[in-house]
Amino acid sequence: MRYMLLIYLDEKSLDEAEREACYRESTELAEQIAATGQYLASAPLHPTSMAASVRVRSGKRLVTDGPFAETHEQLGGYFMIDAKDLDEAIAIAARIPMARRGTVEVRPVIELPGLPPVATVAPESERPRRDRRSAEGARKR
Repeated sequence: MRYMLLIYLDEKSLDEAEREACYRESTELAEQIAATGQYLASAPLHPTSMAASVRVRSGKRLVTDGPFAETHEQLGGYFMIDAKDLDEAIAIAARIPMARRGTVEVRPVIELPGLPPVATVAPESERPRRDRRSAEGARKR
């Protein structure tokens, strides 16, 4: 079964050196999980200052800069894994570096028939660049 491991933390609690150390340790963990055949995906997220929240009400799209909810901890990243059961998923979640400073929520993924297969995405460095202004313009449309 697939599990989503959602990593929550106070995004202001890490300085740059701690953040880089976390990225290195998370990459090592991803490699270890991949070696067992359980790794599906993972990624850290940019800070909430770069987020946009989208709601549609009465047919109108409402876009707000930043996260919708005001919370102490923010979603900072995720791992998607394949585990035989919840206990195995929890054991992997406990190895995520930010479990020591934040919270890792473990949730089973619902398998919906008819969804396209997971796509392989080219690394960001190989994709065409979109600057922040073009993304902001797209939000206003």
